Amino acid sequence: MLSARATSSCTRTTSPTTTREVGVTAAVVFGGPSPEHDISILTGLQAARTLTDGGVPVMALYWTKSGSWYEVDPGLEAADFGEGAPPRSKSLDFRAQPGGGFWRGRRRLEISVVLNACHGGPGEDGTLQSALDLAGLRYTGPGAAASSLGMDKLAFGALMAHLGLPTIPRLPVETDPPPFEPPYIIKPRFGGSSIGIEVVGDFATATRLVETSPHLREGAVVEPFMVGSRDVNVAVRTFPELQLSALEAPARSPEAAIYGYTEKYLSGGGLEGSQRELPAQVPEHVAATIRSFARLVVQAAGLRSVARIDFLVQDDRVWVNEVNTIPGSLAAYLWIDPVVTRLELLRGMVAEAEKSSPRGFVTVGADGTALRNAASIAQKLG
Repeated sequence: MLSARATSSCTRTTSPTTTREVGVTAAVVFGGPSPEHDISILTGLQAARTLTDGGVPVMALYWTKSGSWYEVDPGLEAADFGEGAPPRSKSLDFRAQPGGGFWRGRRRLEISVVLNACHGGPGEDGTLQSALDLAGLRYTGPGAAASSLGMDKLAFGALMAHLGLPTIPRLPVETDPPPFEPPYIIKPRFGGSSIGIEVVGDFATATRLVETSPHLREGAVVEPFMVGSRDVNVAVRTFPELQLSALEAPARSPEAAIYGYTEKYLSGGGLEGSQRELPAQVPEHVAATIRSFARLVVQAAGLRSVARIDFLVQDDRVWVNEVNTIPGSLAAYLWIDPVVTRLELLRGMVAEAEKSSPRGFVTVGADGTALRNAASIAQKLG
């Protein structure tokens, strides 16, 4: 998928009008074969527009639902992607190998940093990160292993429990009911924070949902529905130093049991326009607990760049819920205290990645001794 050549009928002869061919600082990557494809386009276009307006040379690289790559005009609007790659997009190859990266024909695009704006799926779960590592490219967000951990709700919850942080009991959906009472929340084990999540009243409904939902095919987890709890989130950034944003409490509609995809992304004009308390109205000792836990999560989960950590709060109790390693809008709207502008946030992400070294791979020990001393393969097969 990552190395597929684009086959769209989009022409290759006209360059995007605002793309700079020399001295490119960042390539904003967005889209991808994920249920959050559309939201990723919004985040990517926001980032590309902000950097361009701020004087940062930028390319915009669009990853289609089918896995093809295109360079597009960073000044496009979201509606231009309604049918896929817009007209005048330029087909690219991606090569996950030394000296690889993004190519247009015989020319390698000179990219110093990839600003990853992909939500969910292979853009957030470590797949794209691994490919960028193989190509020797720097990128924003955590590395492959931390990205995979952040996307795996079961593994992330287990790590939090191992560290002694309070977290919601979370188990894989199996043939036997979980050891806690319904109602249950069913979530994709590998997925974003809002798509494919359902509240069910009994375990039979849960198992039927796992059999029918396309979002649960790769695995599902079950956890108790915490009656009377509320969501409280905080964004973190790790450059120029670890900072935490104001706390937010997304507002659920009266008929909604959970804060889901529709409320988060489709109402109020999108994520940044949805209803919320910002800053969240919680007791100071609860806020202090959330901030303390957030700092521990950053260190334990290997977070880098910008992320959002989600908690559940019930009275004075706080549970670590999930982490979003590439949050919607890159959580730019949460930085009201301390005040961090969107441009400052993005510049920091790019600068942090530029200061890092591309991942190296160690082959010490693979000196051929085992090969020279081995018997024939036929003998080893017995």
